[in-house]
Order: sequence, then C-alpha cells, then structure tokens
Amino acid sequence: MTTRSRPISSKFLALKTTALFVLWIMLSARFDWIHLTLGLALSFSVAWINSGHSPFVPKFRLWGNVVMYLPWLFWKIVQSSLHVSKLILHPSLPIKPQLIHVETKLGHHAAMVLLGNSITLTPGTITAEVDRNTLIVHALDHASGEDVTKKRIEAKIAEIFKDEEPDL
Repeated sequence: MTTRSRPISSKFLALKTTALFVLWIMLSARFDWIHLTLGLALSFSVAWINSGHSPFVPKFRLWGNVVMYLPWLFWKIVQSSLHVSKLILHPSLPIKPQLIHVETKLGHHAAMVLLGNSITLTPGTITAEVDRNTLIVHALDHASGEDVTKKRIEAKIAEIFKDEEPDL
C-alpha cells in the first residue's frame, strides 16, 4: 500500500499544532518554560508528521458556509415540526404520503450527503434513496415536500458548494 504525500498547508499545520499544544497544557497542568517549550516542540512535531498523510484537508470557507447554513436548516426543522404536529393532531389525519423523485444539479458527493441528511432531518420527509444525482424522497403530504420540490434546500446547499470542484 502506498500513501500519497500532499503539500502541507501552513494554516492546517498551525491549527493542529495549536490544538495539540492546548491539549498538552490541559493534560500536563505545568506552566514552567521547560514543559511549555517541550510541549510546543512535540505538538509541532506530531502535527508536522501527521499533516502529510492525512486525507483530511481543511476547507475553512466551506465549513464556515456550512455553519451559516445550520440556522436556516434549524428554522426549517422547527417549521416542519409544527406542520407535522398539526397533521397528527388533526382529527381527520390529512396525510397523503408520496414519493418524490428529485433530480439535482449538485456536483459534489458531500453536497448530496448534506442534501439527503437535511431532507431526512426535516420532519415529514425522509430520503429513501440516493443515486448519483437523483434522490427519492418520501413526504407525508404535499406541503411537507415543498422545500424539496421547489428546490429550496438544494439552492442553499448549492450556494455552500459553489466554489468547490465537482466530484460527481
């Protein structure tokens, strides 16, 4: 098995070194210069040795966009929860289950995963199947599937991944 080395990102190296150094300080609880210097040197060494072999390459802008997406998703979850509660508590139980086939233009694996998980997290809908650029979504009724059929969720996720290289 061969491993491909990558160029080491100085930002990622600094982030790993800082995280390891903070962990060192918390675990050692010693603040004299010998321990701090030794901890900093070891933290940098461990971070540098592991940086070239890690398949994880941090994408700070992408993760920032994902964090900015979460409040919108949380709001959609709250709205859907209220709608599903209304459906369940209604005496005639006005549920009309349906399967929705959705073609997406998302060209990124992570975007498809985020879309499928966002749909499933929203009460009243569940992603039943994902096949490359097509999702099959189960919805309790027409209103539950509107964010999927009108591609509101997809548009938000496409905005997150707009700068990423497509990998689908």
